[in-house]
Amino acid sequence: MPPYDRQTLPEPLDPATCALLTVECQRGVVGPRGALPELAAAARDSGALDAVARLVSAAHDTPVQVLHAVAERRADGRGSGRNARLFRAAERLPVQQLTGSEAVRIAEPIPVAPEDLIVRRLHGLSPLAGTDVDALLRNLGCRTLVIAGVSANVAIPNAVFDAVNLGYTAVVPADAIAGVPADYTPAMVRHTLALVATVTTADEVVAGWRRARAR
Repeated sequence: MPPYDRQTLPEPLDPATCALLTVECQRGVVGPRGALPELAAAARDSGALDAVARLVSAAHDTPVQVLHAVAERRADGRGSGRNARLFRAAERLPVQQLTGSEAVRIAEPIPVAPEDLIVRRLHGLSPLAGTDVDALLRNLGCRTLVIAGVSANVAIPNAVFDAVNLGYTAVVPADAIAGVPADYTPAMVRHTLALVATVTTADEVVAGWRRARAR
């Protein structure tokens, strides 16, 4: 496990007011034939992808709403930004996250249920800013957002900061996120995410949902 200080989960971790957001857990990012093999390997080898799958499966057994945040682009690039080195580099990758393609489908072994919400974005770095996620969460009565997926370098911190700025309690299962290089993730968790989010594990989140449901 990464060297971070585990924190007490919000009590109760009420499934009725809690949602799970998976971030960029798509085949073109963390799949075996994705555009970012180093990141995909980190997600698999660290166990993060399996931890995300456990979280999603557990959420499906409770009233916890699952949202999958997917980053994609149109084939003509219309609407996508070029104002960052990351965006320009993505244009040259051998696998493109094109709308409707295999690359933007949720990666195995993460299950997808009919009641899951899939939120797609064509621009920016954050799964929340400029997307429907905030409005959907408010309509669902969500107050606590569990955030998992990739990458610990960019999208996960963006999601956490935006969630906190919007008034949500952010929960980060540290074993359910990954970044590159591998030793960067625990540093990000300890020195940044732990300052603004509740840092825990996937198993503790699942146990919290089950305890709350049993009450």
